[in-house]
Amino acid sequence: MIYFDNSATTQVAPEVLQTYNTVSQKIWGNPSSLHNFGEEAWNLLEQARQQIANLFHVNSGEIIFTSGGSEGDNWVVKGTAMAKQRFGKHIITTSVEHAAVRNPTEQLKELGFDVTYLPVDKEGRINPADLKAAIRPDTILVSIMAVNNEIGTIQPIKEVGEILKDYPNIHFHVDAVQAIGKGIDDAVFSDRVDFATFSGHKFHAPRGTGFVYVKAGRKLAPLVAGGGQERGLRSGTENTPGDVAMARAIRLVKEGEADAVKREQAIKERIYDHIKQFDHVRIFSGRDQGFAPHILCFAIVGVRGETIVHAFEDQGIYISTTSACSSKKHAEAGTLAAMKVPENEATSAVRISLGDQNTLEEADQFNKTFDKLYAGFKKIIE
Repeated sequence: MIYFDNSATTQVAPEVLQTYNTVSQKIWGNPSSLHNFGEEAWNLLEQARQQIANLFHVNSGEIIFTSGGSEGDNWVVKGTAMAKQRFGKHIITTSVEHAAVRNPTEQLKELGFDVTYLPVDKEGRINPADLKAAIRPDTILVSIMAVNNEIGTIQPIKEVGEILKDYPNIHFHVDAVQAIGKGIDDAVFSDRVDFATFSGHKFHAPRGTGFVYVKAGRKLAPLVAGGGQERGLRSGTENTPGDVAMARAIRLVKEGEADAVKREQAIKERIYDHIKQFDHVRIFSGRDQGFAPHILCFAIVGVRGETIVHAFEDQGIYISTTSACSSKKHAEAGTLAAMKVPENEATSAVRISLGDQNTLEEADQFNKTFDKLYAGFKKIIE
């Protein structure tokens, strides 16, 4: 079995699962309880918070635990709207954001907010000049993903940050769900970024874990009100075993990041250089440094994406259509539509997404399988 769907989710690492089980069995007190058992859980949770903060060179008080990327994105978008609506109701985002950003902004439009969706070029990248032109006196939030989950485009986060230095009252949020362990932390945590969202199951941590980086001094209204956990920003009894396990997962990913990035890039290039030779193949992801090393999106034009996915599945290779969150809806990919890719190509698109466990040998096996499947598809197409 070859698993090339790591952008959808990753397997929990054995060491991480061991940590989760140990904490669940031995330190299961409520961190908010006053007794020693609760204090032990609290201390462990704070150690995990500090470990994550150290890895990203921020303060521990700026790490707020959540249930994952969707909650984090919704919180920053709606929390900013709630906290700053008296100053303005204009939000700027892009036309290629994940649904966890796009849908909350659409909800806010129904409440009287105005949203500008920045266009992208043929590589799925915004032009920072368009962002600057879109800023208004009533702009309260700019939300831009670091790495596109469908084709892997790295957005110009640093350039946007430079522009926003002249607008210190505008919140700047980065959806960094696809960015962990990909060698771009310096952009995600640049000094002008106010909020960054992360999801544990994208880097071998348990599902239902995540965190948001919340820069000190930035106001964000809580979406979940209750007992005041997470410094009053995200109430609810803390997921101590999950959060501690997530901290270990991040440590493991960061320890092997440099080697993993090189290997993923090499795998991507080997597959890219092979499939580009075929007449009916259209590749949407670049192989240069403007794209993340782990995502390769392509189409066999004339064959629907779900057909390609199932054909590879029958051969023991797991890929996906462009986004796991929408793959069962049989919809044209949002990013490709924003790039003005013709519908017949967009509906044929599939995504390979690599992880640190993948190998060049798996790439070679993929290429051999591709040759066999393409021969069959070509007969149908022609």
